[in-house]
Amino acid sequence: MTDDGRQFERLEHSHDPAVIAARLNDKRQTSHLADFVYGGIDGAITTFAIVAGVVGASLSSGVILILGLANLLADGFSMAASNYSGTKTVTDNISRLRLVEQRHVETDPAGEREEVRQILEKKGFSGDALESGVRSITSDQKSWIDFMLVEEYGMPVTKPEPGKAGLATFAAFLICGSVPLLPFVLKIRDPFLVSTAVTGAVFFLIGAMKSRWSPASWWRSGLETFFIGGIAAALAYLVGDALSSF
Repeated sequence: MTDDGRQFERLEHSHDPAVIAARLNDKRQTSHLADFVYGGIDGAITTFAIVAGVVGASLSSGVILILGLANLLADGFSMAASNYSGTKTVTDNISRLRLVEQRHVETDPAGEREEVRQILEKKGFSGDALESGVRSITSDQKSWIDFMLVEEYGMPVTKPEPGKAGLATFAAFLICGSVPLLPFVLKIRDPFLVSTAVTGAVFFLIGAMKSRWSPASWWRSGLETFFIGGIAAALAYLVGDALSSF
């Protein structure tokens, strides 16, 4: 196989015209994988930290379940609400800026065309190509405003979905956060040891998922999250152990 063939084999996606069109259309759909990873990491870490702290303090399994379930519901809802509010702020700002640009386009179109011209000039356009680009972009108001949102404000054209973002975070928190509690619910022998092992596996799996947004390999990202979770758990255990005499 030639070097060009090997390079083509390593490409992340096809450049067939039909495939390109489908992929660009899919970009309009909001992904909530990041919200799921965010909620999953926090759910696993905070719940296991409670388990480790209670075990370190030599308290009963009943205390673990009470505090763990309270954390799942209260902290999970708090995280979901925070993610919803933060995402809603982004969508509100996009709406506000869209109205600002619409008003500018309608009130001072010549000034807005000059902004488009200067943006394209910075991208290397000049002469007839520059003027053609300005005419093309400003020929449709929606495309014109979309262009300004991205180029002038650095905002995404597609609005995030606050409700789905919050639900994804809450679901991930409940699912991953329940894992450290399961050995105690099922009354497995040596529940803390089993809880440690399965939670470590969850940390690694979440980190491996996180590599989707990172140039790092899946195993490196998995180990990174595993160690972060391990440090949080170790701190909670040591604090619980230190305070057990009180």
